[in-house]
Amino acid sequence: MTHARLPRRRFLRSSAAAALAAGAVKALGANDRLRIALIGAGDRGTALMRDVHAFAKANNAAVAAVCDVWRVNRERAAAEAEKRFGGPIATTSRFEDCLAMPDIDAAIIATPDFGHAPILKAAVEAGKDAYVEKPLTYELAEARAACEAVRRTGRIVQVGTQRRSDGLHIAAAEIVRGGVLGPITRVSVGMHFNQGPRWLRPCDDCKPEDVDWEAYLFNRPARPFDSKLLRRWHLYRELTNGIAGLWMSHFVDANVMLMDDPFPSHAVAAGGVFHWKEDRQTSDTFHALLAYPKGFIFSFAMDLANGAGTHFRLHGYNGALDMETGTLSGAGGAGAKAIKGETKIEPRGGTHHMKNFLECVFSRRKPNADIEAGWSHAVACVMTARALWTGRRQVFDQAAAEIREG
Repeated sequence: MTHARLPRRRFLRSSAAAALAAGAVKALGANDRLRIALIGAGDRGTALMRDVHAFAKANNAAVAAVCDVWRVNRERAAAEAEKRFGGPIATTSRFEDCLAMPDIDAAIIATPDFGHAPILKAAVEAGKDAYVEKPLTYELAEARAACEAVRRTGRIVQVGTQRRSDGLHIAAAEIVRGGVLGPITRVSVGMHFNQGPRWLRPCDDCKPEDVDWEAYLFNRPARPFDSKLLRRWHLYRELTNGIAGLWMSHFVDANVMLMDDPFPSHAVAAGGVFHWKEDRQTSDTFHALLAYPKGFIFSFAMDLANGAGTHFRLHGYNGALDMETGTLSGAGGAGAKAIKGETKIEPRGGTHHMKNFLECVFSRRKPNADIEAGWSHAVACVMTARALWTGRRQVFDQAAAEIREG
């Protein structure tokens, strides 16, 4: 392996430093190679790197740098990147290093949830385009700052809510907006898994000497090394919004895509740790209700102790649309315009989410899940997490871009 170790650099704190970095980034031409930094090289980051490889030849793209705070992940991903794309692969434990590289054009951000928005903001201010995993944020203020930075810099950003690129959802959105369902008053999602505690990743092999602990806690309070906070971050409220961000984000984004109503007006939620009693702060059972200005409720329920499966349905006066089966039917419909029989939706216009991002970097067109889509789902996810943790109804003030109790 021919990995090039980068020196540590301090975060690009000043706007002057950020502007200097942005100015050093070249404009990509049709024959230029798109060089990407992978920031966060765990399971999800590695999967996204493989997605890049699947479309690398057609889009002249390569992962050229790998960043992860844990040496084990970093070296494993760098070895795979070198095999897939050729070397050398630059490696570092600090995302700031990747963003300071003038020959890096874009970043894939696949860190734990609390890092998404701050790293995205730093990336676009350093002149990089970015693919950022969902949820866009842990905190609304960080999401707002990242969105403002993307709008200001004009960088291409794809958020990792892949249903935006799915042909079934694209076709369904046109059907819904065509009015065939009549007035829609409820969108219902239920997810039920019973697969054992797969989130209890092994921690014994995660040693302090192999982890840049300061870099991991870059925007969190300092504390002694704890491998569980790194390997099992999904369980801790300081690092994630739990089910709202980890799972609901996909469906609430699809809801916005289908219903064309970007922000909930208010939300309530309930849940808790009812079955898995390990060292866990985030819920294993969760139910949120979000009301939207157009006049419908989005209901999302999830539990981790029952395997009943998933449903995703839109309930209209004339019938229903089942997004899991792709079926439009008269189920529950009434009146002269009630839908007769069942119709399978024909997917159309779909593409791979990463392919869409790579193509948009060159074309400078808006990607399927742009920053505005990310901002919409961020609002909904943060609202419901706050509702759960406070036990109080949350209201979104769209004009002020703020969430408050009410």
